Amino acid sequence: MNQLKPSLILGGLICLGMIIAGWILANSALKIKQYERIVSVKGLSEREVKADVAVWPIRFSSANQDLTQLYDTMETHTQQIQAFLKSEGFTAEEITTAAPGTTDKYAQQYGGDANVALRYTAHQTITVYTHKIDAVRGAQSRLVVLGKKGIAFGGDDSGQRTEYLFTKLNEIKPAMIEQATQNARSVAEKFAADSKSGLGKIKSANQGLFSIEDRDSNTPYLKKVRVVSTVDYYLAD
Repeated sequence: MNQLKPSLILGGLICLGMIIAGWILANSALKIKQYERIVSVKGLSEREVKADVAVWPIRFSSANQDLTQLYDTMETHTQQIQAFLKSEGFTAEEITTAAPGTTDKYAQQYGGDANVALRYTAHQTITVYTHKIDAVRGAQSRLVVLGKKGIAFGGDDSGQRTEYLFTKLNEIKPAMIEQATQNARSVAEKFAADSKSGLGKIKSANQGLFSIEDRDSNTPYLKKVRVVSTVDYYLAD
């Protein structure tokens, strides 16, 4: 009987300890659960900007039965296009002239020269790389002047499309991120108010990726820059 009492006391203490430990754990878990109440919101920032770089490929072609005459024609057309571009305000450094490519249709036709009016064809591309966006647009509208001189622009491929680029993203990034974060906080504050809670500190934030797209298909020189930030806030009673 004397040995039983210490065992009962020890067992009671163990049970009491387990009860207390369970209460502490449950109370801690409840507090953690309350503290982990969060709201996840997204903040949007958009800006319309103008492209600052234009890449304008000017492709032209010609055909002739005589190869020497064909090269003479292409050289003349090249000089005319270069002179036109310089008259439009572009410098020699902004103009790149590729070597002409020629095709012998006799070599491509099975059976020799049947149904081939002009044996040789040539194509060439002059590319303008510039920051003068308005100058490019103006010059494109006046390119018809060269067409009237007998220069055939275009070709069988789609390499004529002018590419407009926006390269100053780093200059507007900080302000856009700030705006997106502020928008996210406004949404979170509205949610907290509607749920009768208080808005706490930021738990985590994800900046998101910046995207640059044409504003529309008719004005590719105008760009839409967009970023979406995701922010998680703690909620408090």
